[in-house]
Amino acid sequence: MAIEFALISETLHKTALHDWHVNNGGRMVDFAGWSMPVQYGSIIQEHEFTRQSVGLFDVSHMGRLVFDDAAGSLAALERLSTRRVDTMSVGQIRYSLLTNDDGGVLDDVLIYRLPDATGGEFVMLVCNASNRAKIVQWLNDRLPNDVTFEDRTARTAMIAVQGPAANALVAKRSEADPSLLAYYTGTTTQVAGHSAIMTRTGYTGEDGCELIVDDAAAVELWKVLHADATDGNGGACGLASRDTLRLEASMPLYGHELNEQINAAQTKLNFAINLKDRDFPGRDAIAAARTNDALPVRVGLELAGKRAARQDCPVVVGDQTIGTVTSGAFAPTVERSILMAYVDPSFAATGTKVNIDIRGKLHPAIVVKLPFYSRES
Repeated sequence: MAIEFALISETLHKTALHDWHVNNGGRMVDFAGWSMPVQYGSIIQEHEFTRQSVGLFDVSHMGRLVFDDAAGSLAALERLSTRRVDTMSVGQIRYSLLTNDDGGVLDDVLIYRLPDATGGEFVMLVCNASNRAKIVQWLNDRLPNDVTFEDRTARTAMIAVQGPAANALVAKRSEADPSLLAYYTGTTTQVAGHSAIMTRTGYTGEDGCELIVDDAAAVELWKVLHADATDGNGGACGLASRDTLRLEASMPLYGHELNEQINAAQTKLNFAINLKDRDFPGRDAIAAARTNDALPVRVGLELAGKRAARQDCPVVVGDQTIGTVTSGAFAPTVERSILMAYVDPSFAATGTKVNIDIRGKLHPAIVVKLPFYSRES
Protein backbone atom coordinates (compact mmCIF):
# COMPACT_ATOMS: atom_id res chain seq x y z
CA MET A 1 0.00 0.00 0.00
CA ALA A 2 1.09 3.57 -0.63
CA ILE A 3 -0.49 4.90 2.56
CA GLU A 4 1.10 4.33 5.96
CA PHE A 5 -1.51 3.91 8.71
CA ALA A 6 -1.09 4.67 12.40
CA LEU A 7 -2.31 2.64 15.35
CA ILE A 8 -5.76 3.43 16.68
CA SER A 9 -6.25 5.90 19.53
CA GLU A 10 -9.18 6.78 21.78
CA THR A 11 -9.18 10.43 20.71
CA LEU A 12 -10.03 9.89 17.05
CA HIS A 13 -13.12 11.15 15.26
CA LYS A 14 -15.63 8.43 14.43
CA THR A 15 -18.00 8.27 11.49
CA ALA A 16 -21.65 7.31 11.93
CA LEU A 17 -20.72 3.88 10.54
CA HIS A 18 -17.87 3.26 12.97
CA ASP A 19 -19.64 0.65 15.11
CA TRP A 20 -20.80 -1.24 12.02
CA HIS A 21 -17.21 -1.44 10.80
CA VAL A 22 -15.99 -2.75 14.17
CA ASN A 23 -18.82 -5.29 14.48
CA ASN A 24 -18.22 -6.58 10.96
CA GLY A 25 -14.52 -7.25 11.15
CA GLY A 26 -13.12 -3.91 10.04
CA ARG A 27 -9.49 -3.42 11.06
CA MET A 28 -9.59 0.13 12.35
CA VAL A 29 -6.67 2.52 11.95
CA ASP A 30 -5.90 6.19 12.48
CA PHE A 31 -6.28 7.99 9.17
CA ALA A 32 -6.04 11.80 9.31
CA GLY A 33 -7.42 11.82 12.84
CA TRP A 34 -10.33 9.48 12.07
CA SER A 35 -10.89 5.88 13.10
CA MET A 36 -11.36 4.24 9.70
CA PRO A 37 -11.46 0.66 8.37
CA VAL A 38 -8.29 -0.17 6.45
CA GLN A 39 -9.67 -3.57 5.44
CA TYR A 40 -12.20 -6.22 6.45
CA GLY A 41 -10.42 -9.26 5.04
CA SER A 42 -8.34 -9.55 1.91
CA ILE A 43 -7.23 -6.27 0.31
CA ILE A 44 -7.08 -7.98 -3.07
CA GLN A 45 -10.63 -9.30 -2.69
CA GLU A 46 -11.92 -5.82 -1.81
CA HIS A 47 -10.02 -4.40 -4.77
CA GLU A 48 -11.63 -6.98 -7.04
CA PHE A 49 -15.11 -6.30 -5.59
CA THR A 50 -14.78 -2.82 -7.04
CA ARG A 51 -13.19 -3.72 -10.36
CA GLN A 52 -15.57 -6.61 -11.07
CA SER A 53 -18.85 -5.81 -9.29
CA VAL A 54 -19.38 -3.24 -6.53
CA GLY A 55 -17.39 -1.94 -3.60
CA LEU A 56 -18.90 0.04 -0.74
CA PHE A 57 -16.68 2.63 0.98
CA ASP A 58 -17.26 4.81 4.04
CA VAL A 59 -15.64 8.13 3.05
CA SER A 60 -17.32 10.20 5.76
CA HIS A 61 -13.95 11.49 6.92
CA MET A 62 -13.81 13.79 3.88
CA GLY A 63 -14.60 17.43 4.70
CA ARG A 64 -18.00 18.75 3.53
CA LEU A 65 -18.45 22.53 3.52
CA VAL A 66 -21.82 23.91 2.40
CA PHE A 67 -22.13 27.55 1.37
CA ASP A 68 -25.16 29.77 2.04
CA ASP A 69 -25.35 31.86 -1.12
CA ALA A 70 -24.77 29.94 -4.35
CA ALA A 71 -24.04 32.84 -6.69
CA GLY A 72 -21.92 34.77 -4.20
CA SER A 73 -19.94 31.72 -3.11
CA LEU A 74 -19.16 30.66 -6.67
CA ALA A 75 -17.93 34.16 -7.45
CA ALA A 76 -15.71 34.02 -4.35
CA LEU A 77 -14.40 30.52 -5.08
CA GLU A 78 -13.63 31.61 -8.63
CA ARG A 79 -11.03 33.95 -7.13
CA LEU A 80 -9.56 31.22 -4.91
CA SER A 81 -9.42 28.05 -7.02
CA THR A 82 -7.23 27.00 -9.95
CA ARG A 83 -10.27 25.84 -11.94
CA ARG A 84 -12.87 28.18 -13.38
CA VAL A 85 -16.06 27.59 -11.39
CA ASP A 86 -18.19 30.68 -11.98
CA THR A 87 -19.44 29.18 -15.26
CA MET A 88 -20.78 26.01 -13.66
CA SER A 89 -24.40 25.11 -14.34
CA VAL A 90 -26.70 23.75 -11.64
CA GLY A 91 -25.86 20.06 -11.27
CA GLN A 92 -22.19 20.38 -12.23
CA ILE A 93 -19.16 19.37 -10.17
CA ARG A 94 -15.56 20.37 -10.87
CA TYR A 95 -12.27 19.05 -9.58
CA SER A 96 -9.92 21.88 -8.64
CA LEU A 97 -6.82 22.74 -6.64
CA LEU A 98 -6.41 25.31 -3.91
CA THR A 99 -2.90 26.76 -3.94
CA ASN A 100 -0.73 29.00 -1.80
CA ASP A 101 0.98 32.14 -3.07
CA ASP A 102 3.95 30.08 -4.29
CA GLY A 103 1.71 27.81 -6.35
CA GLY A 104 2.06 24.90 -3.91
CA VAL A 105 -1.00 22.70 -3.49
CA LEU A 106 -2.95 23.28 -0.28
CA ASP A 107 -5.50 20.64 -1.26
CA ASP A 108 -7.33 19.11 -4.17
CA VAL A 109 -11.08 19.56 -3.85
CA LEU A 110 -14.42 19.05 -5.54
CA ILE A 111 -16.67 22.09 -5.95
CA TYR A 112 -20.37 21.35 -6.44
CA ARG A 113 -23.28 23.47 -7.67
CA LEU A 114 -26.33 21.31 -7.02
CA PRO A 115 -30.12 21.60 -6.84
CA ASP A 116 -31.76 21.25 -3.43
CA ALA A 117 -35.04 19.57 -2.55
CA THR A 118 -36.99 22.85 -2.59
CA GLY A 119 -36.10 23.90 -6.13
CA GLY A 120 -33.24 26.15 -5.09
CA GLU A 121 -29.53 25.42 -5.26
CA PHE A 122 -26.47 25.24 -3.07
CA VAL A 123 -22.68 25.15 -3.38
CA MET A 124 -20.53 22.60 -1.57
CA LEU A 125 -16.79 22.02 -1.34
CA VAL A 126 -15.40 18.59 -0.42
CA CYS A 127 -11.81 18.52 0.79
CA ASN A 128 -9.42 15.92 2.18
CA ALA A 129 -9.78 14.92 5.82
CA SER A 130 -6.15 15.74 6.60
CA ASN A 131 -6.61 19.29 5.32
CA ARG A 132 -10.08 20.17 6.58
CA ALA A 133 -9.02 22.43 9.47
CA LYS A 134 -6.42 24.15 7.27
CA ILE A 135 -8.87 24.73 4.42
CA VAL A 136 -11.62 26.00 6.74
CA GLN A 137 -9.20 28.56 8.18
CA TRP A 138 -7.80 29.46 4.74
CA LEU A 139 -11.29 30.10 3.39
CA ASN A 140 -12.33 32.11 6.42
CA ASP A 141 -9.26 34.31 5.98
CA ARG A 142 -10.02 34.99 2.30
CA LEU A 143 -13.76 34.90 1.71
CA PRO A 144 -15.67 38.18 1.72
CA ASN A 145 -17.74 38.79 4.84
CA ASP A 146 -21.03 38.17 3.04
CA VAL A 147 -19.99 34.64 1.94
CA THR A 148 -20.39 32.09 4.72
CA PHE A 149 -20.36 28.32 4.91
CA GLU A 150 -21.17 25.55 7.36
CA ASP A 151 -18.87 22.62 8.04
CA ARG A 152 -21.26 19.65 7.89
CA THR A 153 -18.62 16.95 8.17
CA ALA A 154 -19.54 15.98 11.73
CA ARG A 155 -23.26 15.57 11.10
CA THR A 156 -23.34 13.89 7.69
CA ALA A 157 -22.03 10.66 6.22
CA MET A 158 -20.56 10.06 2.78
CA ILE A 159 -20.74 6.65 1.11
CA ALA A 160 -18.99 5.76 -2.15
CA VAL A 161 -20.61 3.00 -4.23
CA GLN A 162 -18.10 2.06 -6.92
CA GLY A 163 -17.77 -0.54 -9.66
CA PRO A 164 -19.43 -1.74 -12.86
CA ALA A 165 -22.57 -2.82 -10.95
CA ALA A 166 -22.67 0.20 -8.62
CA ASN A 167 -25.12 2.48 -10.40
CA ALA A 168 -27.63 -0.29 -11.08
CA LEU A 169 -27.47 -1.31 -7.42
CA VAL A 170 -28.20 2.23 -6.22
CA ALA A 171 -30.90 2.77 -8.86
CA LYS A 172 -32.94 -0.08 -7.34
CA ARG A 173 -33.18 1.89 -4.09
CA SER A 174 -33.32 5.45 -5.38
CA GLU A 175 -35.76 7.86 -6.99
CA ALA A 176 -32.90 8.96 -9.26
CA ASP A 177 -30.85 6.65 -11.44
CA PRO A 178 -27.14 7.58 -11.12
CA SER A 179 -26.41 6.11 -14.55
CA LEU A 180 -28.57 8.87 -16.06
CA LEU A 181 -26.38 11.56 -14.52
CA ALA A 182 -23.47 12.79 -16.61
CA TYR A 183 -20.03 12.26 -15.09
CA TYR A 184 -19.22 14.90 -12.50
CA THR A 185 -22.82 15.98 -12.03
CA GLY A 186 -25.20 15.44 -9.16
CA THR A 187 -28.64 15.95 -7.74
CA THR A 188 -30.70 15.73 -4.55
CA THR A 189 -32.95 12.68 -4.28
CA GLN A 190 -34.30 9.92 -2.04
CA VAL A 191 -32.29 6.73 -1.56
CA ALA A 192 -33.85 3.90 0.44
CA GLY A 193 -36.30 6.44 1.82
CA HIS A 194 -33.66 8.94 2.95
CA SER A 195 -32.87 12.38 1.58
CA ALA A 196 -29.50 12.22 -0.11
CA ILE A 197 -27.08 14.13 -2.28
CA MET A 198 -26.16 11.84 -5.18
CA THR A 199 -23.16 12.53 -7.41
CA ARG A 200 -21.61 10.52 -10.22
CA THR A 201 -18.11 10.79 -8.83
CA GLY A 202 -15.52 8.54 -7.24
CA TYR A 203 -11.86 7.86 -6.53
CA THR A 204 -11.36 4.33 -7.80
CA GLY A 205 -11.14 4.56 -11.59
CA GLU A 206 -14.52 2.82 -11.86
CA ASP A 207 -17.99 4.14 -12.56
CA GLY A 208 -20.30 4.65 -9.62
CA CYS A 209 -21.67 7.33 -7.35
CA GLU A 210 -21.24 8.95 -3.97
CA LEU A 211 -24.07 9.57 -1.52
CA ILE A 212 -24.22 12.11 1.28
CA VAL A 213 -26.88 11.70 3.98
CA ASP A 214 -27.51 12.88 7.52
CA ASP A 215 -25.75 10.79 10.17
CA ALA A 216 -29.09 9.49 11.44
CA ALA A 217 -29.75 7.79 8.09
CA ALA A 218 -26.26 6.44 7.48
CA VAL A 219 -26.39 3.03 9.16
CA GLU A 220 -29.76 2.05 7.71
CA LEU A 221 -28.72 3.14 4.21
CA TRP A 222 -25.37 1.37 4.48
CA LYS A 223 -27.01 -1.87 5.61
CA VAL A 224 -29.42 -1.82 2.65
CA LEU A 225 -26.64 -1.13 0.15
CA HIS A 226 -24.31 -3.66 1.78
CA ALA A 227 -26.92 -6.42 1.59
CA ASP A 228 -27.45 -5.65 -2.10
CA ALA A 229 -23.70 -5.53 -2.71
CA THR A 230 -23.01 -8.90 -1.07
CA ASP A 231 -25.85 -10.43 -3.07
CA GLY A 232 -24.06 -9.21 -6.19
CA ASN A 233 -20.57 -10.56 -5.36
CA GLY A 234 -19.43 -7.25 -3.91
CA GLY A 235 -19.03 -5.91 -0.41
CA ALA A 236 -17.56 -3.43 2.02
CA CYS A 237 -14.07 -2.12 1.23
CA GLY A 238 -11.47 -0.36 3.33
CA LEU A 239 -8.93 2.38 2.75
CA ALA A 240 -6.21 -0.03 1.61
CA SER A 241 -8.10 -1.20 -1.47
CA ARG A 242 -9.25 2.35 -2.15
CA ASP A 243 -5.56 3.26 -2.32
CA THR A 244 -4.58 0.48 -4.74
CA LEU A 245 -7.61 1.31 -6.89
CA ARG A 246 -6.77 5.02 -7.13
CA LEU A 247 -3.11 4.24 -7.78
CA GLU A 248 -3.98 2.00 -10.73
CA ALA A 249 -6.11 4.87 -12.06
CA SER A 250 -3.16 7.28 -11.46
CA MET A 251 -5.23 9.58 -9.26
CA PRO A 252 -3.01 11.76 -7.06
CA LEU A 253 -3.24 11.54 -3.28
CA TYR A 254 -2.65 14.53 -1.03
CA GLY A 255 0.50 14.08 1.04
CA HIS A 256 1.98 11.93 -1.71
CA GLU A 257 1.63 13.38 -5.23
CA LEU A 258 0.32 16.70 -3.89
CA ASN A 259 1.60 18.98 -1.13
CA GLU A 260 2.48 22.60 -0.46
CA GLN A 261 6.03 22.16 -1.77
CA ILE A 262 4.90 20.76 -5.13
CA ASN A 263 3.87 23.46 -7.59
CA ALA A 264 0.54 22.74 -9.26
CA ALA A 265 2.25 22.98 -12.66
CA GLN A 266 4.31 19.86 -11.87
CA THR A 267 1.30 17.60 -11.26
CA LYS A 268 0.07 17.03 -14.85
CA LEU A 269 -3.38 18.16 -13.71
CA ASN A 270 -3.58 20.78 -16.44
CA PHE A 271 -7.32 20.25 -16.95
CA ALA A 272 -7.85 21.60 -13.41
CA ILE A 273 -5.67 24.71 -13.87
CA ASN A 274 -7.19 27.60 -15.83
CA LEU A 275 -4.77 30.54 -16.02
CA LYS A 276 -6.13 32.66 -18.88
CA ASP A 277 -7.77 35.92 -17.78
CA ARG A 278 -7.92 34.77 -14.16
CA ASP A 279 -6.39 35.67 -10.82
CA PHE A 280 -6.13 33.40 -7.77
CA PRO A 281 -3.49 32.71 -5.10
CA GLY A 282 -0.37 31.31 -6.74
CA ARG A 283 -1.54 32.00 -10.30
CA ASP A 284 1.65 33.78 -11.40
CA ALA A 285 3.89 31.23 -9.67
CA ILE A 286 2.13 28.41 -11.52
CA ALA A 287 2.49 30.26 -14.83
CA ALA A 288 6.21 30.71 -14.18
CA ALA A 289 6.63 27.06 -13.19
CA ARG A 290 5.11 25.94 -16.49
CA THR A 291 8.09 27.47 -18.28
CA ASN A 292 10.69 26.05 -15.86
CA ASP A 293 12.22 23.02 -17.57
CA ALA A 294 14.18 22.04 -14.46
CA LEU A 295 11.27 21.24 -12.15
CA PRO A 296 10.55 17.55 -11.46
CA VAL A 297 7.38 16.19 -13.07
CA ARG A 298 4.96 13.42 -12.10
CA VAL A 299 5.43 10.15 -13.99
CA GLY A 300 4.30 6.55 -13.78
CA LEU A 301 6.74 3.64 -13.57
CA GLU A 302 6.50 -0.13 -13.66
CA LEU A 303 8.88 -2.03 -11.42
CA ALA A 304 10.29 -5.40 -12.37
CA GLY A 305 9.03 -8.17 -10.10
CA LYS A 306 6.33 -8.03 -7.42
CA ARG A 307 8.17 -6.03 -4.78
CA ALA A 308 6.52 -2.67 -4.12
CA ALA A 309 8.34 0.63 -3.85
CA ARG A 310 7.21 2.95 -1.07
CA GLN A 311 7.00 6.70 -0.72
CA ASP A 312 10.40 8.44 -0.59
CA CYS A 313 12.35 5.65 -2.32
CA PRO A 314 14.99 7.30 -4.57
CA VAL A 315 14.74 6.98 -8.35
CA VAL A 316 18.25 6.44 -9.69
CA VAL A 317 20.02 6.51 -13.06
CA GLY A 318 23.68 5.50 -12.86
CA ASP A 319 25.08 7.15 -9.77
CA GLN A 320 22.58 10.03 -9.97
CA THR A 321 19.35 10.35 -7.98
CA ILE A 322 16.88 11.81 -10.47
CA GLY A 323 13.64 11.62 -8.51
CA THR A 324 11.59 10.32 -5.60
CA VAL A 325 8.74 7.83 -5.37
CA THR A 326 5.46 9.26 -4.08
CA SER A 327 3.20 6.14 -4.14
CA GLY A 328 3.75 2.49 -4.97
CA ALA A 329 2.04 -0.89 -4.68
CA PHE A 330 1.63 -4.23 -6.37
CA ALA A 331 -1.52 -3.62 -8.42
CA PRO A 332 -4.00 -6.52 -8.49
CA THR A 333 -5.77 -5.58 -11.73
CA VAL A 334 -2.73 -4.87 -13.91
CA GLU A 335 -0.73 -7.56 -12.04
CA ARG A 336 2.40 -5.45 -11.86
CA SER A 337 4.27 -3.41 -9.30
CA ILE A 338 3.49 0.21 -10.16
CA LEU A 339 4.46 3.55 -8.75
CA MET A 340 4.23 7.28 -9.27
CA ALA A 341 7.22 9.54 -8.77
CA TYR A 342 8.50 13.03 -9.42
CA VAL A 343 11.58 12.89 -11.63
CA ASP A 344 13.91 15.21 -13.49
CA PRO A 345 12.09 16.04 -16.75
CA SER A 346 15.07 14.78 -18.82
CA PHE A 347 14.16 11.27 -17.61
CA ALA A 348 10.38 11.59 -17.91
CA ALA A 349 9.88 10.19 -21.42
CA THR A 350 7.92 6.96 -21.77
CA GLY A 351 10.31 4.04 -22.08
CA THR A 352 13.11 5.59 -20.00
CA LYS A 353 14.86 2.96 -17.89
CA VAL A 354 15.67 3.79 -14.28
CA ASN A 355 16.31 2.02 -10.99
CA ILE A 356 14.40 2.27 -7.72
CA ASP A 357 16.44 2.16 -4.53
CA ILE A 358 14.48 0.00 -2.08
CA ARG A 359 16.33 -0.26 1.21
CA GLY A 360 19.70 0.08 -0.45
CA LYS A 361 19.10 -2.38 -3.28
CA LEU A 362 18.47 -1.19 -6.85
CA HIS A 363 15.48 -2.60 -8.75
CA PRO A 364 14.97 -1.89 -12.48
CA ALA A 365 11.91 0.10 -13.57
CA ILE A 366 10.63 1.79 -16.70
CA VAL A 367 8.65 5.00 -17.25
CA VAL A 368 5.18 4.21 -18.63
CA LYS A 369 2.20 6.21 -19.81
CA LEU A 370 -0.44 7.11 -17.24
CA PRO A 371 -2.95 5.88 -16.23
CA PHE A 372 -1.89 2.34 -15.45
CA TYR A 373 -5.51 1.22 -15.68
CA SER A 374 -8.50 2.67 -17.49
CA ARG A 375 -11.91 1.03 -17.46
CA GLU A 376 -13.68 0.21 -20.70
CA SER A 377 -16.13 2.88 -21.84
